[in-house]
Amino acid sequence: MTEELLINISPSESRVAVLEDGILNEIFIERHSKLGSVGNIYLGTVVRVLPGMQAAFIDIGQSRTAFLHVNDMQTLRPKLSAIEPHKPQNPAIDNTLDPDTTTLAMTTTTYQPPPSELIENRLYEGQRILVQVIKDQLGSKGARLTTDVSLPSRYLVYLPYGEHIGISQRIDGDERERLKTQLGELVHQVNLQGGLIARTAAENIPQSKLEEDIYYLLQLWRMVQARREQTPTHRRFELIYQDLSLPLRAIRDLIGEQTERVTVDNARVFDAIRHFAKEFVPAIFPRIQLYEGEQALFDVHRVEDDLKDALNRRVNLKSGGYLIIDQTEAMTTIDVNTGSFVGGRSLEDTVYKTNLEATHAIARQLRLRNLGGIIILDFIDMQEQQHRDEVLASLQEQLKRDYAKTNISQVSALGLIEMTRKRTRESLQQQLCEPCPTCGGKGFVKSAETVCLEIFRELMRCARTYNAPKKFTVVANSGVIDLLETIEADTVAEMEYLLGRPINLESDNRFNQEQYDILLD
Repeated sequence: MTEELLINISPSESRVAVLEDGILNEIFIERHSKLGSVGNIYLGTVVRVLPGMQAAFIDIGQSRTAFLHVNDMQTLRPKLSAIEPHKPQNPAIDNTLDPDTTTLAMTTTTYQPPPSELIENRLYEGQRILVQVIKDQLGSKGARLTTDVSLPSRYLVYLPYGEHIGISQRIDGDERERLKTQLGELVHQVNLQGGLIARTAAENIPQSKLEEDIYYLLQLWRMVQARREQTPTHRRFELIYQDLSLPLRAIRDLIGEQTERVTVDNARVFDAIRHFAKEFVPAIFPRIQLYEGEQALFDVHRVEDDLKDALNRRVNLKSGGYLIIDQTEAMTTIDVNTGSFVGGRSLEDTVYKTNLEATHAIARQLRLRNLGGIIILDFIDMQEQQHRDEVLASLQEQLKRDYAKTNISQVSALGLIEMTRKRTRESLQQQLCEPCPTCGGKGFVKSAETVCLEIFRELMRCARTYNAPKKFTVVANSGVIDLLETIEADTVAEMEYLLGRPINLESDNRFNQEQYDILLD
């Protein structure tokens, strides 16, 4: 497999497309007016503590207060004796706003969890706290936070409040053991306080490069601490650290052994990327090129067409089958259909081949559309257990390329697979679309016939409610008026006879199909 990155820059947004064997598999979009906040570190203020939810709302300067759950506060657990005032010990907490606030930790042998782990014994309203965004604000939900700060570099992730050394799950065998040993030596050598995680890019990287990364991350953490200390105490929130821009993050996070080329269509960003790559990813430096063609970069590689297709419900398969993808607030459902494909030797064989092909398309669509949360895959029912196992194995194999963490269940008797995919940012649909003003997000509108029947009922109500109007005027969308003037013309005439008043019909295309007015003269 070969990989190429296309970086498109415009005055209002930056876009990074990941092509695998020439096919678009992933797209990252960053609107300059609406930058994502995942990875950013803030000094925020606790607005409200909710013991019932074991959570707190934190003001970090966004339109909605951010959400911090007790499970994301491991670093704030105080070490208390049997009974003593609760004073947070972790430097992530700043008590300057209310230094005398204390909470009594009660001893009990029957209460679970221990009082020291309850959120009301860790946080109080008005307290300032160092937090990092792990999930962007999505719809009506505020950003998700953690106090377990992590700082990424090209090869490593530094956990200032962590204690362990972790290795990417994509690295295995002897290389995994080598990294664990070398990182352990480096931690001891530099007397590192905190934990480290080796990223996938660290595979086969010499110890000297890992050491450079550690010193870079330590310097970055010192800068974070310095900015935190310099923040005036009267400020409710402050951005302490902001992650790199999208083009530079792409170079840091997406470059791999298969990456053959990085193409950029903006000279200024091209220079910035080359400068960044020369220092942090020198292997890719000679493969970074500036695109100066007359045709738009994304048009040359059909990225724009693929993006339009990625917003459709229907995804056609080469065999003639197709997928139907529906996103809701709670989950995403993907339905597999045979369509026009009848090429198998039997019905079971046709179903098996369609499902097998669908696993490739599903894995691609999950990445391309950035679908996250709970996902239900409705494969066509297969009778043979071997076919079910092979379809599941194919799906698992295709998802190995996905950077997002996924969990997959077995194929049920109904052909359903339940899975989850980690969601940290908006899906492609959420980024590029908004609810339809006509249907209100339902995805459908009342038929013209239904609206005509509503109009007839409303005319009867108006005749009973108001005293003797001279005439009625119905104002509606042209499609509805056309139906009233043609197929429903006899019904309109009958209504005029029953009401004893003329009914005038006027079309107004400012009205959508469900809207109408009845005017009384």
